[in-house]
Amino acid sequence: MTYQLTRNTIETQLKIVLSNDETQSNIKTGVGFLDHMLTLFTFHSGLSLTIEAEGDTYVDDHHVTEDIGIVIGQLVLQLVKDQQDFTRYGHSYIPMDETLARTVIDISGRPYLSFNSELSAQKVGTFDTELVEEFFRALVINARLTVHIDLIRGGNTHHEIESIFKFFARALKVALSSKEDGRIPFLKESLK
Repeated sequence: MTYQLTRNTIETQLKIVLSNDETQSNIKTGVGFLDHMLTLFTFHSGLSLTIEAEGDTYVDDHHVTEDIGIVIGQLVLQLVKDQQDFTRYGHSYIPMDETLARTVIDISGRPYLSFNSELSAQKVGTFDTELVEEFFRALVINARLTVHIDLIRGGNTHHEIESIFKFFARALKVALSSKEDGRIPFLKESLK
């Protein structure tokens, strides 16, 4: 399945395509470090992304990063609503050299993010590291997920952020995987 959304605001113009068929991704956010993290996200989640983004990066990377999170979250929600056959829960631990991180995901329909990750530095290159939490908050709220992200051990800030993107992607892949019995994993209601 393939899903596409555009988002045009005063600060950003986005066109994003998400597919669960693991086709080739093409990510051009205008923010080099974010391109790198989203490329890792696609590899580890089994999802593909095509992103064409323009934004006010002459100010900073905040609007582009947050708006991309919003749209990816909206696309994940569309995927979940159509799929309806998924495990629901996923978790992952990812070491990245000296760094260890964990995420736990519930495709719950109740948006909540617990981001317990004190990053070692304020910047990686020109990228403000506080934008990592902004990206995931935007994605989680718009996808209506319950997510706990914990940086257990840190060290190199690039490694810390990379592990967060990788373990989120792997946990999402598990949560989206089909259940063997094919039952909808909700007692009260579906996400529709």
